[in-house]
Amino acid sequence: MWGPIAYGQSDTSVVDAGASEPIPPAATTHAFNPELTFYDAAGNYHHAFPSVQRGAVTSAPDNGPLLYHGGPIMTSTNIYSIYWMPLKLQSGAPAPPLSATYQSLMGQLAADYSGHSISSVATQYYQIINGATSYYSGLLGVTAGVGGNLGTYVDTNAYPHSTCSPAATNCVSDVQVQAELARVMAVKGWSGGLNKIFMIYLVNGEGTCMAASSCFPTFCAYHGHFTNGSGATVLYSNMPYSTLAHCQNVGQPSPNGDPVADTELTAASHEISETITDPLGTGWFSAQGSENGYLCAYKYGTNTFDYSPSTRTYLANQSWNGHYYELQMEYDNHYRACSQYGP
Repeated sequence: MWGPIAYGQSDTSVVDAGASEPIPPAATTHAFNPELTFYDAAGNYHHAFPSVQRGAVTSAPDNGPLLYHGGPIMTSTNIYSIYWMPLKLQSGAPAPPLSATYQSLMGQLAADYSGHSISSVATQYYQIINGATSYYSGLLGVTAGVGGNLGTYVDTNAYPHSTCSPAATNCVSDVQVQAELARVMAVKGWSGGLNKIFMIYLVNGEGTCMAASSCFPTFCAYHGHFTNGSGATVLYSNMPYSTLAHCQNVGQPSPNGDPVADTELTAASHEISETITDPLGTGWFSAQGSENGYLCAYKYGTNTFDYSPSTRTYLANQSWNGHYYELQMEYDNHYRACSQYGP
């Protein structure tokens, strides 16, 4: 069983939720949900986005609020996208390349994310470091004109021999994902830091394991961190190629005409939002260990964009810079509910 939230709850957004008391104070104890988190050999925190099926078997609902646990947040968002696309899988079978459309949409989300509705939800969450309080800005990244999209890299290096547990031929472990990321950062001259997140996308057919017996598709993505050879903290998200059967609600609209890419987009938004508010496992999460994305997983609210005459329905719940997205909501402490828009 993976965690306390029941995804069968009805969607609740700020449209129909009343404002509640102020943001709660810092929590005095550190709690985490062992079904959703793991710590690697170096003690680094990782948090998973479970599949629809794993979410469906959960028990007691978790309705928040998020509590502050004294650690840092990301105060701005700078996103790097790595597409790990070798010619072959470990089995020797051809590795289906990620389409140009798929890559374009992931980069588009990275560029559009900052300063829009989902990122604005996070502006209420803060950090207190050395007595100074600061908030997530929700504004553009450090490079003018590109939003939060700071870099893209297509890597054709072969996948390493699988060390996943349980055994699987076409699979990369978390240790191997970290090694790949460190290698690419060295090639590109990219540095780490608490305001940068590296999204690493795998091809269709390549599995990945967060920990022993915790492997895709029991989860759809996860975020974590490690310390690189320069002593910098590296925030990242492991993004396996989404499957509609495990990582999306049945019949969810696809505003970009690519259901798998649209599913990956909402997973990416989920991981970016959780990394902003809880990058190291010491930031914001509920008393039951749930982060802001998990509390609203597979909940989309109301679609009001991208009208389809053929179906007479709206296909998207977000419109950013003229681009349409169908993205899960994020948890809003002010309204004690999932929200499509910031406070």
